[in-house]
Amino acid sequence: MTRRSYDIVIVGSGAGGGTVAQELSPLCREGVRIAVLEKGPKLRDEEFTGRELEMAQALYEDSGGFLTAEQTMTLAFGCAYGGSTAVYTGTSLLPPQRILERWNVPQLAIADVEQRARKFAEENNVHFLEDSLINENNRLFVEGCRGLNYRVQQFPVNLKGCRGSSLCNLGCPNQAKQGTNRVQLPRAESNGVEVITRCEVLRIGEKTIFARVHAKPAGGKGEPSSWETGDYQIDAQVIVVCAGAVNSPALLMRSGLARKLSRLGHGFTCHPAIIMVAEHNRAITNFVGHPKSFYLDQFAESDRFLLETCMYFPFITAKAMAGFGKEHSRFMQAFARLQMILVLACDEVSAHNRVIIDGAGRTSVHYRFTPEVMRGLVQGSITSAKIFFAAGAVRVHLPVAQFPTIERAESERLDQIAEHPDFKPGKLSISAAHLQGGCAMGSGPRDSVTDAYGRVHGIPWLFVADSSLFPNSLEINPYLTIMALADRVAETIRKEARTLL
Repeated sequence: MTRRSYDIVIVGSGAGGGTVAQELSPLCREGVRIAVLEKGPKLRDEEFTGRELEMAQALYEDSGGFLTAEQTMTLAFGCAYGGSTAVYTGTSLLPPQRILERWNVPQLAIADVEQRARKFAEENNVHFLEDSLINENNRLFVEGCRGLNYRVQQFPVNLKGCRGSSLCNLGCPNQAKQGTNRVQLPRAESNGVEVITRCEVLRIGEKTIFARVHAKPAGGKGEPSSWETGDYQIDAQVIVVCAGAVNSPALLMRSGLARKLSRLGHGFTCHPAIIMVAEHNRAITNFVGHPKSFYLDQFAESDRFLLETCMYFPFITAKAMAGFGKEHSRFMQAFARLQMILVLACDEVSAHNRVIIDGAGRTSVHYRFTPEVMRGLVQGSITSAKIFFAAGAVRVHLPVAQFPTIERAESERLDQIAEHPDFKPGKLSISAAHLQGGCAMGSGPRDSVTDAYGRVHGIPWLFVADSSLFPNSLEINPYLTIMALADRVAETIRKEARTLL
């Protein structure tokens, strides 16, 4: 086993890890040694081909096929230089005040979190997309919403030089999306932070990390690790865990901390999602232009769902549709005429839903659909169908119906279907976005894992800085909120550097 030593080690390079690395990087000028350990690879610009299967394999955990223990939902999260910021669409919303108030975390000032989120919104060029890049898939969503008097809104996005490839979820081939892989990590590295890719952290000991560096697989994408293949013991005065809502709690469990922290792994939330598809009688611009420019959140509190524009690739679209055979084929053959909407259910902390490890240390996520989540997915699907028809669609694929193809002449049946949906977990293709919780902030070890500054209770040198800190669902894309909380963690470490280091 090779032994290395640093002052600060950051585990993970996504929105949390990249932010902490950048904000701590000025310490390198004072001789502080900082390393980021990233499990995934760093791809060269020319390797972002947009080919669906190869990019999923290169950029996602388990190639995008990580299933819950019940095998009823897929959890999508990145595993690459930049983490999930490399594979999401760039939507960048400020944290909702009502949600932060509901969290009620002592010493977490709402104004402070918002101010920090605004700082990163400016740093990452967050703005409303220009009209020339808004395609018909998005415009039809706006048209349908307005026809029904829904309060449709435009997403601010973190883009610079977008060329409308619509491949955001496969890693931008034009380097336009301003994730941590394009902004925070390069700045951190230019200041002296080392980023070691293909480095899987196995467990944490007393101010030490045990990790394994993997070789680049034959024919695989990405650069080889800067370290030789093998096992490492990495000593550090400060460790910041930023491995995400699945891997951060699992890592702390493998490190034996569940005995001290009873809430570790509990409080996992996400946005269970269904892809809705509708066919128009003419070709529309759907896979050219930015895929996600508008959303509808007016039903988030009352019916527990959000709607977003989206555009997915043929494999994902085919997998997302219920059933098979003639009707399935009919929609797929009409791909150039398809409009899509993403339905996201807003869940809440549930006693059943949590991250665990088995006796061998393997990570698993238990997730059971509550009645509220199932209702949110059903009502969101019905509302999407109404928007499709209001925008001129001739037929809709409604996966929560017993017979999923709904012709325009049958649209009056939608409310009846909502009363008697065919919703069976495991039958529908449901994927989860925006994974949160598992290392929640709070007042003490009885109700949480960390304090309001991400410090693990009882361990002054160990911090968490990612979406696992959330005590409950944020109900929106968590990107800017993660960065704001990570900024607080980094500031705490800077202020206490003389004591910690």
